[in-house]
Amino acid sequence: MVHMVDGTAPVVVEGLRVVRGGREVLPGIDALLPRGVITGLLGPSGSGKSTLLRAIVGVQAITAGRVTVLGHPAGSAPLRRRVGYSTQAPAVYQDLTVAENLRYFAAVRGDDPRDTDRVLELVGLTGHADRLAGRLSGGELGRASLAVALLGHNELLVLDEPTVGLDPVLRGELWELFHRLAGDGTTLLVSSHVMDEASRCDQLLLMREGRILAQDTPAALRERTGATDIEQAFIRLVGTGAEVRS
Repeated sequence: MVHMVDGTAPVVVEGLRVVRGGREVLPGIDALLPRGVITGLLGPSGSGKSTLLRAIVGVQAITAGRVTVLGHPAGSAPLRRRVGYSTQAPAVYQDLTVAENLRYFAAVRGDDPRDTDRVLELVGLTGHADRLAGRLSGGELGRASLAVALLGHNELLVLDEPTVGLDPVLRGELWELFHRLAGDGTTLLVSSHVMDEASRCDQLLLMREGRILAQDTPAALRERTGATDIEQAFIRLVGTGAEVRS
């Protein structure tokens, strides 16, 4: 369940409004991420998911409201070694090998460069360590970017569509990894436009046109809407225009 009064949560979003290019992208939304929980951020393309993620990691200029992450304003210097972020577009240097990329980002963050081997194994790229990033497939590039986000010992992971372009087996392996990390106390926010990934999350934020339609567990959302799955629940919420909060 989501308790909006819990100021001790790892991420608290309050009245967040973002205007970009003269257009209101987020109209003043609230959200909360509990500790050690996988929160799925679901919605169609253009619903504002990536803007919300960028605001949480502190790289999005906001118009109003505030975002507090691990007790600090989003983007604050103390968060640099506590928050991992994987963008939707691969964020690695094409002319460096996978291992070189990881060692570089470890140095930038101040992490132990020996952590490279651990994260390569986590994302299944051990055999590609010496391959140039520019020669990787789209799915491999996505996993290389995820490996960067996993460096160090992050308390919060913000992952923008990390399973795009992956086959079902690799997707399943990544979700197993996410659950292991959550079990160790890491808070995860994972965005997706694939509704069938909803069942893999502990709680959900459903977005459409910049607004949060619902924030609750998958089971609670199905029960409240009388739907058999999250996609059907989403459609019913869109149809009624109602917002569902726990």
